[in-house]
Amino acid sequence: MTQTAQLSPSSVFVVSGGAKGITAECTIKLAQQQPCKFILLGRSELLETEPDFAQGCEESALKKRIMENLLAQGEKPTPMNVQKIYNKIASSREIKKTLAAIEKAGAKAEYISVDVTDTQALQAKLANVGSITGIIHGAGNLADKLIEKKTEDDFEKVYTAKVKGLENLLDCINPSQLQHLVLFSSVTGFYGNIGQSDYAIANEILNKSAHIFKQQYPSCHVVAINWGAWDSGMVSPELKKAFAERGVEVIPVEAGTQMLVNELHPAYQDNTQVVIGSPLVPLARELDSELRSYRLRRRMTVEENPFLLDHVIAGSPVLPATCALSWMIDYCEQLYPGYRFFAARDFKILKGITFNETLANEYIVDVEEISKTSGQQITFNTKISSKNPAGKTFYHFSAQIQLLLELPQAPTYDAINLEPDNIITLTGKSFYQNGEATLFHGKAFQEIEKVLNITTEKITTQCLWQPISREQQGQFPVQWVNPYTTDLSMHALWVWTQHFHEEGCLPGQVAKYEQFAATPQNEPFYVSCEVKSKTPSSATADIIIHNQQGQIYSRLLGARAIIWSMKLLRS
Repeated sequence: MTQTAQLSPSSVFVVSGGAKGITAECTIKLAQQQPCKFILLGRSELLETEPDFAQGCEESALKKRIMENLLAQGEKPTPMNVQKIYNKIASSREIKKTLAAIEKAGAKAEYISVDVTDTQALQAKLANVGSITGIIHGAGNLADKLIEKKTEDDFEKVYTAKVKGLENLLDCINPSQLQHLVLFSSVTGFYGNIGQSDYAIANEILNKSAHIFKQQYPSCHVVAINWGAWDSGMVSPELKKAFAERGVEVIPVEAGTQMLVNELHPAYQDNTQVVIGSPLVPLARELDSELRSYRLRRRMTVEENPFLLDHVIAGSPVLPATCALSWMIDYCEQLYPGYRFFAARDFKILKGITFNETLANEYIVDVEEISKTSGQQITFNTKISSKNPAGKTFYHFSAQIQLLLELPQAPTYDAINLEPDNIITLTGKSFYQNGEATLFHGKAFQEIEKVLNITTEKITTQCLWQPISREQQGQFPVQWVNPYTTDLSMHALWVWTQHFHEEGCLPGQVAKYEQFAATPQNEPFYVSCEVKSKTPSSATADIIIHNQQGQIYSRLLGARAIIWSMKLLRS
């Protein structure tokens, strides 16, 4: 059984970047929770005594005093010189204030002036501090610029503080002694952010480092906290306004520091990475008039996509049509951050992708822009294809995809009828048990909880989808569009064809698919399937996915399914 790491009066933390800013606030809150010892590291110099001209001077008047002192010494008070002296004094004051706050909480505090990226200096300074039981790595630098404007020095400045700083700390401290390793990462590493490619790389390396260290030292409480923006001095009113426009909420200092304390509770010892703060939703960029084409290549295996084992037809895993559609949709959305999928028109299943000897080495998604209006919409023609060993091209799926900057309000389904008629009494897993009259889908695509009512023109089902793990989703993760719930919604037509005609059916094409809101997970949603026509070879329906009040999440209009023999599907 893994030993649980506990904070105690004997705990000794080394805190990089811990004497100033948010890391200092977090350290103070931790000291108030559990008085122990904190060794704060920073590059700034701690002045034992301030210059005579600065003593007793408020910071608001300090720059004026610095200028007067420089003039008295016959030096020119340039803005750069004044700021340099001011920073030195202000930093020293902030460090002393942090040390005093920690000691006021009943803890012990020590400050060491050292650059964590300087390996030899750090080793020398930490050589005689005694046993260290915890690291809080909060050091970091910013050099925000678009990637084409970044210099090598910019990258090194940002990267080394995070990555080299952590490496040096772990080299100086016996890792087997560590009970706590806390890495201050960022939502930038998790979501990415414009102008912060270097910062995102560095923080994502911290995230991965946390997972690796936890595997090597399972008894250590390891956590990489992906912080969002803090409501601190670094966030100006203008920046706050910009955040608000993007729907990004800043973290109040009191709430954020308490979250750090909470994360170090033994109950969360296995939470190696957490995100605290709002997602960084990219702003939509201005569109030019040029229509472009793009191509994406992908290799696929069952091993990389375990959910496929829940979608086996005639003995072989088959890529669900809804996964192919979501693949094309997700690619379009990734091309234009800030725009969101709204509609797919003329979606066709041309030749399914089966995971057997016919599986191609790679599959290609071609995307061609056919229209775009800045601030409004972008429309693409998309298709998925492959080539066989002889070089012949096969087309598998195609659709016209529309992205909008602002989605329309979700309409209400007026013909809603949730009254049970008790004609079909199967419930839950019973719809999916082996047998000729049941659905073939495994857990990833279940389940219909019950059929509320059924007529020759319509069937209404109540469904509930329990999320599968990110590993099971493989290369087809749930995004704005959920391919698993979309597939589940189409099971209603299968139940209808089986009930009235003793036949199964598989998707063939959809005239129009619209999405207004994400389909809920872990709670019921409803599918109203209006059958428009039935022939010996096909069935066509409008499939509306909605809540109990009739508010529409999404709808598949003109969904045409191909009739298949039940025995053939299961053979």
